[in-house]
Amino acid sequence: MAEQVTLADVARWAGVSVATASRALHGSAGRTVNPELRARVRAAAAELNYSPNANAQAVVRGTTTTVGLVVHDIADPSASALAAGVMEVAAARNLIVTISATLSDPLTEVRHVESLRRQRARAIVLAGSRFNDPESAGRLGAELVGYAVGGGRVAVVGQHRLPLRTIEIDNAGSARRLAATLASLGYRRAAVLAGPELIATSEDRVTGFRGGMADAGTPVPQENVLVAPLTRDGGYVAMTELIDLGVLNGVDVVFAVNDVMAVGAIAALRDQGLRVPADVAVAGFDDISTLRDVRPALTTVRLPMERIGADALDLALSGRPDDETTVSTVIGDVVVRESTPPRS
Repeated sequence: MAEQVTLADVARWAGVSVATASRALHGSAGRTVNPELRARVRAAAAELNYSPNANAQAVVRGTTTTVGLVVHDIADPSASALAAGVMEVAAARNLIVTISATLSDPLTEVRHVESLRRQRARAIVLAGSRFNDPESAGRLGAELVGYAVGGGRVAVVGQHRLPLRTIEIDNAGSARRLAATLASLGYRRAAVLAGPELIATSEDRVTGFRGGMADAGTPVPQENVLVAPLTRDGGYVAMTELIDLGVLNGVDVVFAVNDVMAVGAIAALRDQGLRVPADVAVAGFDDISTLRDVRPALTTVRLPMERIGADALDLALSGRPDDETTVSTVIGDVVVRESTPPRS
């Protein structure tokens, strides 16, 4: 029944005006309430089990205590780690985080942002890849810029394609360094498990990796690049297809554009009776926590996702609302493990 009790009910019970009850419970800039009246209103609120209406408070204050985090897939361990960082900072600031997932649909992303804007979220952290889709990108940019101009706080994690505060991930450069490292270990013939072309992060990592292998004089042919969903099952299916097509014959290393796909790829190789790294080496990208249980230990590119999440919310909440020029870049660290030993 508590949700049915209104501020007007509290005011009548305490014998004061609604305005006085509001000031007594929620405060008002430049206006004070007599201590005796304040005590009477608070006693009435407690007796009636009154709970403030969050939407009404948002209208009065122009914002809420909610932070919106938009990711592609909360089941992705990278997104979960980033969310943990956002929630740590939010908790320290007495803010509540709501998480929504786009499932790699650009129009769903736009709808989530529109909803957060209507709800007057204090800040929005837009995490994950941008989409190679001009129409949805234009709609998203207009929505976010309008939200920021109205006083909303925004930070983007991923590519710097919007005129907003951004933590940019050096996907292409980090993948290029991974390729150079693998080439230095003696790997010469690579295949790539890529995500959908719509996903900019996948495209950046594929481009960087192929560029690094080309720099080493061992370019990756287009037929050695297979597209699949950025999931464990996507990696499993793509690796099975590589095997069935005979592409794996002669390939000495497979690069998956994220660790989740790499885990699926290793499972597919095992199910086909192939060994990692004896028959083929495998590398991924992200260094997700799940890798602690993967054998052989996976070579990857480490991104500090929890710290990135914390920095993103700090970035969104810092400075003036109209100062949206800050861009910082995170460079991944190449971590060589058992899945890619040196080749003789």
